[in-house]
Amino acid sequence: MLLIDWIILIGTLVFIVAYGSWKTKGSKNVQDYIRGGNEAQWWTVGLSVMATQASAITFLSTPGQAFHSGMGFVQFYFGLPIAMVIICLVFIPIYYRLEVYTAYEYLEGRFDRKTRTLTALLFLVQRGLSAGITIFAPAIILSAVLGWNLTTLNVIIGVLVIIYTVSGGTKAVNVTQKQQMAVIFFGMVTAFILIIQYLPEEISFTKALEIAGTSGKLDVLNFSLDLDNRYTFWSGIIGGTFLMLSYFGTDQSQVQRYLSGKSVQQSQLGLIFNGLLKVPMQFFILLVGVMVFVFYQFNYSPLNFNPAATKAVSESQYQPEYQKLQDDLKEIQSEKQEKSLLYARAADFSTAEKDKFREEMLDLNAAEIQKREKAVEIISQADETVETNDKDYVFIHFILNNLPRGLIGLLLAVILSAAMSSTASELNALASTTVIDLYKRNVGQRSEEHFVKASKWFTLGWGILAILVASIADLFDNLIQLVNIIGSIFYGNVLGIFLLAFFIKYVRGHSVFIAALITQAIIIGIYFLDIMPYLWLNFTGCALVMSIAVLLQVSGNKIIALRK
Repeated sequence: MLLIDWIILIGTLVFIVAYGSWKTKGSKNVQDYIRGGNEAQWWTVGLSVMATQASAITFLSTPGQAFHSGMGFVQFYFGLPIAMVIICLVFIPIYYRLEVYTAYEYLEGRFDRKTRTLTALLFLVQRGLSAGITIFAPAIILSAVLGWNLTTLNVIIGVLVIIYTVSGGTKAVNVTQKQQMAVIFFGMVTAFILIIQYLPEEISFTKALEIAGTSGKLDVLNFSLDLDNRYTFWSGIIGGTFLMLSYFGTDQSQVQRYLSGKSVQQSQLGLIFNGLLKVPMQFFILLVGVMVFVFYQFNYSPLNFNPAATKAVSESQYQPEYQKLQDDLKEIQSEKQEKSLLYARAADFSTAEKDKFREEMLDLNAAEIQKREKAVEIISQADETVETNDKDYVFIHFILNNLPRGLIGLLLAVILSAAMSSTASELNALASTTVIDLYKRNVGQRSEEHFVKASKWFTLGWGILAILVASIADLFDNLIQLVNIIGSIFYGNVLGIFLLAFFIKYVRGHSVFIAALITQAIIIGIYFLDIMPYLWLNFTGCALVMSIAVLLQVSGNKIIALRK
């Protein structure tokens, strides 16, 4: 990185932190600090909701996911618009009518204190872990690629977020997320335009899409009913809807974003805005990854994009074998480049010629995958502790090796801004839930100023804990999947509790509490036994807790009737 990159990177981050702290200083009551004074307009709500979900993991992992597996991951978001409509019609009016600060306050009035406490604790556990991952994700990748100290990066990201989140609470999160989303959109669009320009002159955008399509990268829809397929239309519509309902409807990090809206209508418009824009945004980010794939059809790429993996092999006895694989890969890539250029230069291809080209490209892609899989085996033999799954390193590798100076600093600012926006929302929500659902109930009546100070201290505490989690975390397959897996283990159970509260009025608190404990144990067991893809855990958890609670309530009612 050159001086201009450092100036852009540091300047962007310092501006966001300073602006957020200055703009929102002086919150004196809980209403201002936790609900932002209910001043947010719909566009602020929508961007804040989007920025909370769009962490650095989104902009690091998603292009790599598309590079390796194509556009199919977008099916994961198909349930989001459906969830937005349901939340607007059911959840938001109830939360506003009851004037709650957290989603879990409602559960005490509907059920009992222990059910509220259990649900809040489930949120605190899963979101506390996720907050550490949203810091760790960009830190470990930037550390590996740039050679920066990992622990130092974790601390820097965490401290920057803590400064303005402690200072201004929810309002600071909302204000800064608008700036962060502006940086993110500008950076990703700029990267996309540059990728297209870097392609050979003969390769138009349309030709680039055709080349990607021949390699199966544009296969968006998969209607398979096979549960071994992680991302299908059905898992997105069913599992995705339940996950999004849980996340946006019951996760305080999101609920707090739209509870800061000026009115019910402003909050509803904000969520509809998010529902309309989120799927196209994810589609675009995946398309960036597909264009990176096309770029590497005309440029050589490493066997593994993780520089730590390459370094481990180069310093081992397996270096000659690894170099032979790299040479073989270059031959395959040269042949792919030659065939792609011939395809692009042809004025018109017959259907038979197109089919032949597709078959040849698929064969070459299969040969390339085989070489990369063999490389993974060698890397593991050289150093079994090195991360061999390189999906999270594809996009950052492209940025650092191909973008002009200055834009590297901008794209790194995009990654760190996304990390900060998500982490800020999480810390804000963790502190609010801790204060409102646990602390306030146990200390009794205190002044508004006391609870504002308590919120700031808990924000600081959760921030420090997130930094500690980040410092001891480790990569797991693909970072964007890891966050969704953690959510899926807990979200279905929590959503089921809320749906019981909303729609099944005869079920009481004790039955729900017991059912939630049983369900959580079952879901954790299902995940570790690898019985089904993680997206289905949302539906399964929701169905289980509702079914068990109803059975317990009906059985209890029958026992009481018999005793009479």
